[in-house]
Amino acid sequence: MLTLVVPTVISQIITVIYNMADTFFIGQLGDPNQVAAASLSLPLFLLTTGLANLFGIGGASLISRSLGLGDNDKARRVSAFCIWTSAAAAFIYGLLIFLLRGKILPMIGTDDFTYDFCSDYLFWTLTIGAVPTVLNAALAHLVRAEGYSGQASFGVTLGGGLNIVLDPVFIFGFDLKITGAAIATMLSNLIATAYFIIMIISKRRSLCLTLNPKFYSVADGIPKEVLLVGLPSSIMNLMGIFSNITLNKLLVNYSNAAVAGIGIAKKIDMLSFAIANGLSQGVIPLIGYNFSSKNIARMKGAIRTTLILSLSVTTVGAILLFTCAGPLVRAFIDDAETVRYGSMFQRIICVTGPFTAITTVIISIFQSVGKKGQPLLLSMLRKGGLDVPFMFLLDYLGGANAIAWATPIADCGAMLAGLLLFVPMWKKMGSEENRAAGIDE
Repeated sequence: MLTLVVPTVISQIITVIYNMADTFFIGQLGDPNQVAAASLSLPLFLLTTGLANLFGIGGASLISRSLGLGDNDKARRVSAFCIWTSAAAAFIYGLLIFLLRGKILPMIGTDDFTYDFCSDYLFWTLTIGAVPTVLNAALAHLVRAEGYSGQASFGVTLGGGLNIVLDPVFIFGFDLKITGAAIATMLSNLIATAYFIIMIISKRRSLCLTLNPKFYSVADGIPKEVLLVGLPSSIMNLMGIFSNITLNKLLVNYSNAAVAGIGIAKKIDMLSFAIANGLSQGVIPLIGYNFSSKNIARMKGAIRTTLILSLSVTTVGAILLFTCAGPLVRAFIDDAETVRYGSMFQRIICVTGPFTAITTVIISIFQSVGKKGQPLLLSMLRKGGLDVPFMFLLDYLGGANAIAWATPIADCGAMLAGLLLFVPMWKKMGSEENRAAGIDE
């Protein structure tokens, strides 16, 4: 489990750090409008994560289950389907953002002060960079499904490390400001994708993963299995985008500093979430493999350990983020109003860590065993289903100071729903374990 999980956690942390790097270096320009533009652009950029999860997590689950059954040929065909379809979807998405930017950007909350900044940022990160951004993340999931967790994490870490190095070069060295941050992100993902392609080609004799289009297949229900299993993670991402856009649209009515503040707070809060998410994603191949091979005892042990570790990490993280909110936000930008909003928002949203940890582990468990409905329901409850209605209600009742409370309310509700769905499954696994051991109920 540690072999799979530790590299995944590291790669998640690196991903968050390099996402934070954009906001940090843009913040050093001292312009709340450019920080707000990065925050407003984030939902559209995060849709690439949804595409990567759709084919990456869905494909990883089916590949690990196929390998558990000894069906290497199906695993190979699944990988080709996921790689080529995700690349095509990313290309179409990037093109649509460019063609429809005049209509899309005002919808996400841009104004006269942020429109041009958002347009430049999205041109490089999505119109030019959507394909490598999606492939980078999707290939990491697929490589991890074959047990190469270290290589998967190295690829993600490579992209993140390059972004951190290139950000100041392009932002300050070439004086490109927010456009420089976008170019750095695009180049970093391009190089990371190239690493994965080279790795797959060099290990083609020992890997089931293949880039050869002749193995592309839609037979044996491959698209259905991949998409339905990956859909909950993708839906979670889409609903998160809907949630972020709604939040930004409400806060922009108060000031761009409020939008910048929530953007910084969310980036900081992502650190503890990334660790919990890395634990839950890293354990997917282990749970899926043992589920297919009927090793229930080992499967339960992996689930139990993941839950304990995730709760421990997110609880400690919530305490640290709450107590250090002011200095953390101030490190990103030296603007009094933005720091005031960001510190307040940080102390509110950080309490969701333990709730989110439980929910993401439960979602990963259901995905690992090929369940579709339960992860989809939990994903929709956590983002969009509960928090958006509460945003409007809290905006009406308490204004900008109250809106952020919609996040912990929604995460708590999703966690309770997740436990109600998971407990019967856990009891059923216990019964199967007892029967396998010859123990009467």
